Amino acid sequence: MSTAVSGWTISECRPSEPVRGLLNRNYLGFTQPAASGVRWLATPTPTTTVIINTGAAFGGLPGSFVTGLSDTYAVIEQFGNIECVDLKLAPLGAYRLLGVPMDELTGEVVELADVLGPDAGRLVERLANTSGWPERFAVLDAFLLDRTENGPAPAAEVGWAWRQLVESGGAVPIGALAHEVGWSRRHLVTRFRQQVGLPPKTAARIIRFENLLRRVGTAGRADWSRTAAECGYYDQAHMNRDFREFAGTTPTEYLARLPQRAAQEVTSVQYAWVPAD
Repeated sequence: MSTAVSGWTISECRPSEPVRGLLNRNYLGFTQPAASGVRWLATPTPTTTVIINTGAAFGGLPGSFVTGLSDTYAVIEQFGNIECVDLKLAPLGAYRLLGVPMDELTGEVVELADVLGPDAGRLVERLANTSGWPERFAVLDAFLLDRTENGPAPAAEVGWAWRQLVESGGAVPIGALAHEVGWSRRHLVTRFRQQVGLPPKTAARIIRFENLLRRVGTAGRADWSRTAAECGYYDQAHMNRDFREFAGTTPTEYLARLPQRAAQEVTSVQYAWVPAD
């Protein structure tokens, strides 16, 4: 499936079943003409991004790179001629597919070759020499399927703790998670950080904040006190602190900058974003 908007072309493909559960969304191929660009506010999400450029590198970044989880916001700029594969990995999926301790990537932008070794160069070359997004996605899927079968498996205890945080919207106390898996709190934090990339308490806050943004992004307007309570915040002041830390703005300013609904439906295929100042 391909979507065109403002000169961009976004091609999308569903991964094969064994790979699908390790990703946060479908495969995307992104093509942007030289005369266009976008600048947006990126808030923290529990997602590891892999960018593989089949054209020229952009933004002063490596041609192919990995960005680890982060607990801070950033302003991202993407201008000029771009053609790339954009891959979004779930935290434990990233651990299996990349095969490195995820806390080594936290808050970092790392060349793909530094993570995958020679396999990265072979993958990039095959994608660059393959015509058409469906064919490129097939190459990528075969590569990731092999990584799925041969990558390290996360600890069952970490996987269970992660699922509890996601299903509860970040509301389960970390001490309760440690008790349930039979680990000390310190041991859970250490293993969780290694395999997810962030401590469980920070991950819980980001999960809660992401749920909050998803809710206000579809509401068109917000009753902030009610929304804060429904998302597990103690009060609106508690929510406001997370907005300042994770978005660098206030809830009202954030909502005012959201694109119109029609624009959101298109751009959400690629990113959850709001325009930066």
